[in-house]
Amino acid sequence: MSSLTNIVKKEFREMLTKSTIIPVILMAVMFGYLGSMMGDVEEEVSAPPVIGLVDLDDGVISDIAFKVLNASSDMAYNGTDVDAGLEEVKKAGGVALIVLPANLSSDILNGSRGYIDVYWMMEGAGMLDAISSASVDSLLGSMSYGISAYLVNESSETDPAVVLFPVERSDTTIFQDEVMEDVSPDFLITMLSAQSFTVPFIIMMIIIMAGGMVISSMGLEKENKTLETLLTLPVSRGSIVSGKLVASALVGLVMAGIYMVGFNYYMTSIETSAEIDLAKYGLDLSPVDFILVGVSVFVSLLAALSMCMVLGTYAKNYKSAQTLTMPITLLAIIPMFITMFKDFGTLPLALQAVLFVIPFSHPMMAMRELMFGNYALVLGGIAYVTAFAIVMIAITVWIFKTDRLLTGSMKGKGLTRLLRKKR
Repeated sequence: MSSLTNIVKKEFREMLTKSTIIPVILMAVMFGYLGSMMGDVEEEVSAPPVIGLVDLDDGVISDIAFKVLNASSDMAYNGTDVDAGLEEVKKAGGVALIVLPANLSSDILNGSRGYIDVYWMMEGAGMLDAISSASVDSLLGSMSYGISAYLVNESSETDPAVVLFPVERSDTTIFQDEVMEDVSPDFLITMLSAQSFTVPFIIMMIIIMAGGMVISSMGLEKENKTLETLLTLPVSRGSIVSGKLVASALVGLVMAGIYMVGFNYYMTSIETSAEIDLAKYGLDLSPVDFILVGVSVFVSLLAALSMCMVLGTYAKNYKSAQTLTMPITLLAIIPMFITMFKDFGTLPLALQAVLFVIPFSHPMMAMRELMFGNYALVLGGIAYVTAFAIVMIAITVWIFKTDRLLTGSMKGKGLTRLLRKKR
């Protein structure tokens, strides 16, 4: 067997280990799930949207509107009572209730634009939650086109501006029992795009960077033999763990503080430039909310750092420490992708449980949940992540009290005591 073959085998065995292959398998499973989610989105786009229609107009324009809407949708309600229509559409899991006023036909035929009311039923604020409203937007465009075609065929005296755009609409969005007048789902999703993408991405980067520093530091300490020296000193293992965690947590606190200041400025700029004051709908964050978000970020960082210290005990050197960052990276990426595309409230129950168990998902969801007053989920998440961090810290202290860091086994403190006597 040649020397080249021996080297290839050696490097292959060192690189292809459980710590490298398992995260890759889990990543493949995650992408498989995302592919399945995209397939469901494709089915949702191709399916006719569920809507309701309140027709108060007895004229040719409303007849055209009904034909277009009925042909391309699943109509859950067709009547004259707005409250009953809202109830039926909500019961059917519908997207919108369209109200045609009594003077719609007369206004348009007399050369003025007609005005309709659209009540949107919005279940989630994730990127994929806007698919259904986009389908209804397209349907309303088809309705407007049908009315334009009728005006072109029947009258040449109508104002061209009215012919091209015969209908204007007033949007009212109902989200989590909050009624928001003059707010469309598209506008709301745009305003919440920071919570859909920016927040999860930044949290993921902070966790990966902080966790990578801790694991790499322990790998370097083992490689340079400084950890062995530290463990043989007359210092309690609890003090060593506490010192490492406090220093790492302070770094994490600085990161969280910088993040919160920057994001506070970002949100203030967005709200200032918005044409609609979202504060009157409760879609802003109070100082207490920002504190809760900061606490959620901090305890999640503490949980991540304590997990990294446990993983770092398995690092033999700096090279092996790099592969041990994969579990942390994976646990940060999974909730990032999920929270980007779907709202927590619209996920299946099993996936909600998985997302809640992952400690890094809570700061990614906290901003959006606080905007809609879901304090129970945020406070419950903080309590869970805090308990998770305490358990991981206890495991870390226990490992440091054994001889794993020196011998790779859990046989107690015998070797450490022997080394201290020799010193």
